[in-house]
Amino acid sequence: MASQASPEKFRKCQCETSHPQSILYQILNKAQDETTWHPQDYHPCYSISSAGCPCEGNRKVVLRTPEVTCMRASEVLLKTITFIRNLPSFYHLPQEDQALLVQQCWAPLFVLGLAQEWVDFELKELSVPSLLKKILLNQSLTDSDNVENSSLGASLADVQKMRNFLENFWNSDICAKEYAYLKGIILFNPELPGLRFRHYVQTLQQEAQRTLMEFSSMMYNRNLGRFAWILGLLASLKAINAETIAELFFRPILGEVNLNDLLLETLYFKQDLL
Repeated sequence: MASQASPEKFRKCQCETSHPQSILYQILNKAQDETTWHPQDYHPCYSISSAGCPCEGNRKVVLRTPEVTCMRASEVLLKTITFIRNLPSFYHLPQEDQALLVQQCWAPLFVLGLAQEWVDFELKELSVPSLLKKILLNQSLTDSDNVENSSLGASLADVQKMRNFLENFWNSDICAKEYAYLKGIILFNPELPGLRFRHYVQTLQQEAQRTLMEFSSMMYNRNLGRFAWILGLLASLKAINAETIAELFFRPILGEVNLNDLLLETLYFKQDLL
């Protein structure tokens, strides 16, 4: 009687079952060294786990046009700091609490700023085998190749979470006042450990939530469904990694600079010099 194949065999990652010669063959005959990923190809329901091989969760991407996108990202970050500086209630907090709020909340505030400014971007997937192919074929490596392949890149899975959030907000017709209230809700987060004036921070967040609720009720015929839905979207910001943001948008122009230190220096820099 013919033996049945073990079910585990079909659940194995293809990286484990492929013959070494077939891997080398694929490397040497790969039609395209890099995979270009365009925003229009992204679908919110797409997930790394559903794409097939679980190793795809290790895929890394960089910006296709960093010279353009990084400049826009820097403008968004500066506007984020300017927003914080223009909040009188923020300066009623001790400086220790101010620093904690900025360091822990700059990333979601930045992503919200990307949504408000409609900053879209294209990605380029880093392909480690492409470098191996050049070596095996004894091809010369240009300076641009060395720079590109030396970059660690950002996690594709994490970037997709960010794009999912952006797509949802771009489809929601959020107005400038709503963005301002949402930024207040994000910035004044009483759940952060180490806050000295936690009760005051909580009061500020509740005030921002109440103002947003009243505005939504007035604009949408006392329908609070939109208010609840927007707050639900904010919860997805917790899944966005600050390191991913720094790697994708700021490492190409700042290198290994500590963004937390840079943000605090900018925050307390003389305002008339900005």
